[in-house]
Amino acid sequence: MRGFWLVILLLTVGGCTTSPPRNPGDICSIFREKDDWYGDAKSASKKWNSPIPIMMSIMYQESAFVAKAKPPKKYWLGFIPAGRMSDAYGYAQAKDSTWAWYVDKSGNWGADRDDFADAIDFIGWYNNVSNRMVGISPTDTYSLYMAYHEGHGGFKRRSYNSKPWLKRVASKVTSRSQTYTAQLARCEKDLKSGGWFFGIF
Repeated sequence: MRGFWLVILLLTVGGCTTSPPRNPGDICSIFREKDDWYGDAKSASKKWNSPIPIMMSIMYQESAFVAKAKPPKKYWLGFIPAGRMSDAYGYAQAKDSTWAWYVDKSGNWGADRDDFADAIDFIGWYNNVSNRMVGISPTDTYSLYMAYHEGHGGFKRRSYNSKPWLKRVASKVTSRSQTYTAQLARCEKDLKSGGWFFGIF
């Protein structure tokens, strides 16, 4: 899970069957365009006690909502292909081992990392584990993202203290979550009722 790959992810992924939302900075616009996503996010939020804006902010940082996002490739001597920097994949940029852990513990057999419903459920589940294992508040976006990026062991060791760039990213995720929260407050009533007209915000 590496949020700093964001730009490269967008450049390296092509031919996705599900295009990313046209206006990812506006959560109301996202849910209006992707009409199944709100229901999926709401279900994950209720199931794992993880606020929708936090889960969506983490996903935005990790993949910019690109379904088949992958980390960049590695090169020896600057030009010899040597695989990818990680086996992270999909909307949530979950690694193979972490995804397998999720499938085993959540019981979501057959879950796919390039399926939005499964990916948002994964993020909610991981945030719930962060709460139970290391005591992070479900509303502490900054710490939840640190644990998401560094793993629970890394979070407990405070590995992020040697990564100023990661602190900046976590602050950006936190700010986006606050923006999403304010936006969602303006349109969630319509989303819950299945309304298609959101008016002028």
